[in-house]
Amino acid sequence: MGEGQRGARGLAGRLGTALAGLLSGREPTRGALRRATRPRATAPDVTYGPRDDGRPDPGEIVWAWVPYDEGDGRGKDRPVLVIARREPVLLALLLSSQDHDRDAADEARHGRVWTDIGSGAWDARGRPSEVRLDRLLELDPATVRREGAALDRARFDRVVAEARRVQGW
Repeated sequence: MGEGQRGARGLAGRLGTALAGLLSGREPTRGALRRATRPRATAPDVTYGPRDDGRPDPGEIVWAWVPYDEGDGRGKDRPVLVIARREPVLLALLLSSQDHDRDAADEARHGRVWTDIGSGAWDARGRPSEVRLDRLLELDPATVRREGAALDRARFDRVVAEARRVQGW
C-alpha cells in the first residue's frame, strides 16, 4: 500500500469516527487519552486508594475513550483500571471481556500481554475480564466518564506486580 493510500485510509478512519460521534448525538471527547505507552523504565508511584467520591482513583475501574493500537484516530469507550496518578494524568491499564487465551500466540506475536481478573461489578453482564499489561494509558481525569467498580486489593496488587514485570518498572 502506498503512502497516499495509507494517509487516505487514516483520514477516512478519523472522519468516520468523528461522523459516528456526531450522528450518535454525543459530544466528541478530545483529550481523553493523553498518551498510550509501551513498556518504560520510569516506575509509576502505584497506590491503592479507591474512594466512593465520584472521581477516578487508583484501584477503580472507570470508563474512558481509548484509541486503537493503530493510532489512526479510531477507538472506543472502554473500561480501564486506574493504577496511579502522575499529575496531571491518571495511569491506567485497558480491560477487555474477550478471552485472549484462545489466541495467546497471536497476541504474543504482536507484543500484547494479558492477565485474567475474573468478573466484577464493572461489567453489567458479569463477563470475566482481562487486563492488558503491556500498554500504559495516560488519561486526563476530567474526561473519565464514570466509575464501574473498585477492584479488590488482592487482584489489584497481582495486576500491578504483573504489569511491573512486563513493563520493566
